Amino acid sequence: MLWEFRARTMGAGESVRSSRRDFLFVATASTFAVGITAVVWPVINSLSPADDVRALAVSVEVDLSPIEVGQRITVMWRSMPVFIDHRSQERIAEARATNLAELRDPQRDEDRALRPEWLIQVGICTHLGCIPLGQQSGDPVGDWDGWFCACHGSQYDSSGRVRKGPAPRNLEIPPYAFVSDMMVRIG
Repeated sequence: MLWEFRARTMGAGESVRSSRRDFLFVATASTFAVGITAVVWPVINSLSPADDVRALAVSVEVDLSPIEVGQRITVMWRSMPVFIDHRSQERIAEARATNLAELRDPQRDEDRALRPEWLIQVGICTHLGCIPLGQQSGDPVGDWDGWFCACHGSQYDSSGRVRKGPAPRNLEIPPYAFVSDMMVRIG
């Protein structure tokens, strides 16, 4: 419509120049928009978490059936090690017989394990974030048959409660639920 008005009010040569100028303006603006999109899209896309990180952030399901009594395994959840301990009746009795007055961060064993035979906790020392030893057979487990942080000497009992050393708190219990008899969902 604008072009028709210009063509009527100006000479034939003016309308050709005007339409060429309009075309160049539209072409330049379009090229600029495509270029900006090509540069901005990868930047915005890079701010999204990677697929493996997204998968770890939600939850992890662990099949407990291959874990024998007395065996400990480590799984990763949210880029953190999670210790799963299939405790024997002796370890459960030892953990439950502990006098809570002796503990720096008093917690009953019953409050730390949904099922007595399965202790599930984040395997990061609460002092400076080290990973305590005790998951592999032959690792030092400290004086209380639990976990030992070799970096600064913190010791945890068979319920993951701090008993000695500079650690201020017990090993953290992640949110978890048993989805079946031998399947647990962490997170």
